[in-house]
Amino acid sequence: MIDSRQHYNEHPSQLIGDSPELTRVVWASRITAASDVTVLIQGESGSGKELFARAIHNDSQRNEQPMVTVNCAAIPENLAESMLFGHLKGSFTSAIADQQGYVQSADKGTLFLDEVGELSLPVQAKLLRFLESSECEKVGSTVTEKVDVRVIAATNRDLRAEIKKGNFREDLFYRLHVVPLEIPPLRERISDLKALLEHFTQTLALQYQVAAPDYSKAAIKALKEYHWPGNVRELRNLCERMTILLAGQTVDVDNLPVEIKTARQGGKNTLVSLPENGLSLEKLEIELIQQALEKTSGNRTRAARLLGLTRDTLLYRLKKYSLT
Repeated sequence: MIDSRQHYNEHPSQLIGDSPELTRVVWASRITAASDVTVLIQGESGSGKELFARAIHNDSQRNEQPMVTVNCAAIPENLAESMLFGHLKGSFTSAIADQQGYVQSADKGTLFLDEVGELSLPVQAKLLRFLESSECEKVGSTVTEKVDVRVIAATNRDLRAEIKKGNFREDLFYRLHVVPLEIPPLRERISDLKALLEHFTQTLALQYQVAAPDYSKAAIKALKEYHWPGNVRELRNLCERMTILLAGQTVDVDNLPVEIKTARQGGKNTLVSLPENGLSLEKLEIELIQQALEKTSGNRTRAARLLGLTRDTLLYRLKKYSLT
């Protein structure tokens, strides 16, 4: 079993751990880095998608060239094409000078399109053309440019569901989905929590020049019982708070945020309480499946994990209950 810290040491924080869930993705990303294949990284917010993209770039033959990161969710729709592919002076009102886009800035390097599912359909069409030909045109130009870029995209959306809704192009999805990497959320690799906790605490204590706090066994147990909707990013924020407020002290359960203490108290209760007049197992199963799909924004693979099922079993039950 590998330790991802040994390989991805530039940004170790979210890649620390030796859980099977993390190790599988690390190995896949290491193999992927050796080629120029397009990668689609999927995972919840805060799970480490950008760090994996950075690790792939750093381990590739393009590592001496730039990696340009684009937050697609932050690009104004009316400026998206210009910001991605550049524009010529006078091509629109505020175009006061020629400007190259993110694509040209990443020439010979890596273009990381974070939250690619947020791009509008017209811009998706332009992106698809570029991916198929490696050619693009600046806004206001008729000259085609050839750009050598390796594309890595990421999303926390279920793009297959977005295709069905008409929000994402199916042809673009398959062009991006050459090598898919599914980043596990923290709750699915909870055995890595202690190592992450120690890393964040020591790093932040050094940053703030204070004595690092330690954590009681009860506190660590409570942290492991928590669901971590914000994933590793949420854990880091907690460590920063504890390092500042409780420097050099022992963090116990009483010092933890209320949402973590509440979750721990809830864990002592029975998972399902059978009503006196009974219940319908079929209705209960349907409701749990619907809740899992809602929590994962329709991602069936992650929903299956939440329910302790294989994806095929979940698909069978979706068909059985006409939930597709």
